Amino acid sequence: MLRDVFLKNIFVYAVLIVGILSSSMLFAHGVDANTERFLLANEGVAVGPFLYIGAKHMVTGYDHLLFLVGVIFFLFRKRDVLLYVSLFTIGHSLTLFTGVLFSISVNPFLIDAIIGLSIVYKGFDNLGGFNRLFGFQPNTKAAVMIFGLFHGFGLATKLQDFELPQTDLWKNLLAFNVGVEIGQFIALVFILILLSFWRRHPSYYTFSNTTNTLLMTGGLVLFGYQMVGYTVAS
Repeated sequence: MLRDVFLKNIFVYAVLIVGILSSSMLFAHGVDANTERFLLANEGVAVGPFLYIGAKHMVTGYDHLLFLVGVIFFLFRKRDVLLYVSLFTIGHSLTLFTGVLFSISVNPFLIDAIIGLSIVYKGFDNLGGFNRLFGFQPNTKAAVMIFGLFHGFGLATKLQDFELPQTDLWKNLLAFNVGVEIGQFIALVFILILLSFWRRHPSYYTFSNTTNTLLMTGGLVLFGYQMVGYTVAS
């Protein structure tokens, strides 16, 4: 019993700490000073650096990771995890490439606000909110892929801020996207290890509602901050 309470407290505190740390980064759109200097100065193909930037962005991308936590929270079979993560990957890869290559511009605050809502959706879905309140269940696979499209536009918007050279741009984009997938894989490994460990204890189900409520709360906080940023910028 004490161990279960301890595990629950560790998870709650971890979520709160991530939320506090991430709130200071919301208006920077996830690009640190060193990365910004590189992107502004880069003039050619740079596979290695773009791989690194993509991986770092995903590993530190709290909004993407919170969504993925919600997606896999109740997935217990490896093939289901692979399927849903693949749908998310297809979605964000499509809009990353089309957004940058065809200069499809999206307001960064609005797209990040939608990404925040994607976290709210997943927490709400995990709580059975749609069935309880509306009497229907959305197609979870379609929803994950659709929100993946929005997450990809978020990535594309960040890159478009730096007006990358058009010569061989697709090569840098491909390297960035591969880096994103590498970062996503690394993050998922750690998340799955933690979830697998927690699932051995009764507290996983006891506090599943609390966890997904916190997930929704985190998404609402992200949404609120981005909408404030949009209002201020306007």
